[in-house]
Amino acid sequence: MKLVILAGGKGTRLGLTNIPKPMALVDGKPILEHQIALAKRYGITEIYVLLGHLPKVIVDHFGNGEKFGVVIKYIAEEKPLGTAGALKQLEGILKERFMVFYGDTIMDIDLEKMIAFDTKMQEGIATLLVHPNDHPYDSDLIEVDDNNQIVTFHSKPHPENENLNNLVNAALYIFSPEIFNYIQAGESSDFGKDIFPALLKKGKRMNAYRSTEYIKDMGTPERLEKVSNDLRSGKVARLNKEFKRKAIFLDRDGVINEEGRTVTKPEEFNLIKGVSEALDKINKSEYLAIVITNQPGIAKGFHTVESLSEIHKKMEYLLGKDGAYVDRVYYCPHHPEKGFEGEIPELKIDCDCRKPNIGMLEKAVKDFNIELNGSYFVGDSTRDIQTAKNAGIKSILLKTGNAGLDTHFDSKPDHEFDSLNDAINYILEKNI
Repeated sequence: MKLVILAGGKGTRLGLTNIPKPMALVDGKPILEHQIALAKRYGITEIYVLLGHLPKVIVDHFGNGEKFGVVIKYIAEEKPLGTAGALKQLEGILKERFMVFYGDTIMDIDLEKMIAFDTKMQEGIATLLVHPNDHPYDSDLIEVDDNNQIVTFHSKPHPENENLNNLVNAALYIFSPEIFNYIQAGESSDFGKDIFPALLKKGKRMNAYRSTEYIKDMGTPERLEKVSNDLRSGKVARLNKEFKRKAIFLDRDGVINEEGRTVTKPEEFNLIKGVSEALDKINKSEYLAIVITNQPGIAKGFHTVESLSEIHKKMEYLLGKDGAYVDRVYYCPHHPEKGFEGEIPELKIDCDCRKPNIGMLEKAVKDFNIELNGSYFVGDSTRDIQTAKNAGIKSILLKTGNAGLDTHFDSKPDHEFDSLNDAINYILEKNI
């Protein structure tokens, strides 16, 4: 696969004057050099660099790419064309699927797995790498169906107080050459603002590749400093999907939101005080935050998959306002007992996903390459504690929600805490 790097940025917010943004130093090397090394590591050695601001600086440093073990070709725009307009210059040159990097991101992504996902999907004009982040309010956000197909694209800025999934376009793409048919030559256009929304309106399929690997931009001096520290500490490399990660699995009702009657609509969903702070601590660690929740109200006919999606948008919106997020939500819509008015017969089954069964955990393990040894399950019921035992991981009972007063299972937790914050503090202090 060939690679295109969009390297026309100025770096105005970084205060750069003599070098373009992709040449900003991170741990002693230009951002662009880190990206080329990543591509080479995964066997991608034919690279097109699209130049804009101060192109000679980049060409003088990298030359034809020989000393970096790759072949580099350059195209310089005569006027600013935006991310999509710049790519249009390669029409007729790229005749097979290709990958695109933005030249202002530090990342360590298992590109082989992303390419395999794109191949497996078999169709689609594009595959976008997507993930949650701690600033969704100033990011392009997307909605995805159960088949990993993008159904909605919300370009920034977003309307205030609108509930949106915290699933961010991370600016790493695989495109079919068909993409060129939807970009106007010689005109400035942006993928997030112009091209992706237009493709959805035209009914073109775009796929979402979910990843929790490290990919961050250098938009501000603060972000540049943070990324530099993460690179030096080895965190950037450790989050690559090649390596297993530990997770903190979280029940939803009574752990994240206030427990009460079944939540059937967004206005009934309210975060427990301190939850955003606790999740922010997980996000800043190297643990994944994975929600594992039974939602039998769907099988009982109390609400629908669509209403559950709206509830989770509210959850992600509220957390995002506080700079926190969950990496993924897994839910079970089933319920084995019959007799509810309006119930959904096909969902009234015994299944392997309804807690205390561990089907949802097993799916998360596969999706994120999770190491169960050293992972935790945090819940408010004996059902959650039994789930942890069935999965062979440590259990923590919170004195929120049901506070373990249900009588479903005779299961004792490994630890008990008053709040999610206390539980997370214990886990992180124990595993420093």
